[in-house]
Parts: sequence; C-alpha cells; structure tokens
Amino acid sequence: MIKPLMDRVVLKMVEAEETTKSGIVLAGAAKEKPQVAEVIAVGPGGMIDGKEVKMCVKVGDKVIFSKYSGTEVKYAGEEYTIVSQSDILAIVE
Repeated sequence: MIKPLMDRVVLKMVEAEETTKSGIVLAGAAKEKPQVAEVIAVGPGGMIDGKEVKMCVKVGDKVIFSKYSGTEVKYAGEEYTIVSQSDILAIVE
C-alpha cells in the first residue's frame, strides 16, 4: 500500500471512454489522458510551509485534477498518480 505524506493524495485513473457519444471507437493515440480519478489514499495534512492544511478529500472520492500535475508511479503492477491536494480541482458527485 502506498501511504502518502503531508498533503499528498494517491489517485487511480478512472478508465476513459473507448467510444465517443456518436459511437466512434477511439484509437489509443486519439484518447486524452483522463483527468478523473478515484482517491486511493490521503495524507494526514498538517503544517505545510507555515500554514495548516486540512484534507478535504477522502478515500473513494472521484476527483478532477490538474492535467499536468502529479507524479505517476507503478506499484504492485498498478499505475497511480500522486498529487498535492491543491492540484485537485473538484470532487465529482
């Protein structure tokens, strides 16, 4: 298990749609990197750069995050992205 530190959040990408709304199947190169992910683990927050950071997301939340943020890692055969909570833009309900 990956345990994030400070204000970090571990995300797992939600699979992108393989077919457009009009029924066109997208080739691998035509797909964009998904920006919706599921929260897998959440750091404890705390004092970061002299400011208290409270964690607003929880495990299981679906979130939208900044397109070019985070660090991609492979662990136990799975791919994850680790981002700062500030890189998360919204919770999808």
